[in-house]
Amino acid sequence: MNTKNENPASAGTAKLCLPPHLRKPRLRREEAVEYLGLVHGLPIAKATLAKLASVGGGPAYNVSVRTPLYPTGELDRWAEERLGGLRGSTSSGG
Repeated sequence: MNTKNENPASAGTAKLCLPPHLRKPRLRREEAVEYLGLVHGLPIAKATLAKLASVGGGPAYNVSVRTPLYPTGELDRWAEERLGGLRGSTSSGG
């Protein structure tokens, strides 16, 4: 079994297949949710991202006229951190 840390679903390939509205350098919260699901297979609700923005623990974002804008690179980093590395068994790592 290959336990090397690899990007889920070939994240680079997934980015090439994104709809045009998700190919921007910064995404609104609703777009960020869609991006995380399509590129990383990470289901998360818009309300959860909003709560994480309030209490901490979510992806970093910029604010423009009260609108949170998530850089796609930061969404990628946060998703990889949240997903963690691949494991070979339930006893592998914390």
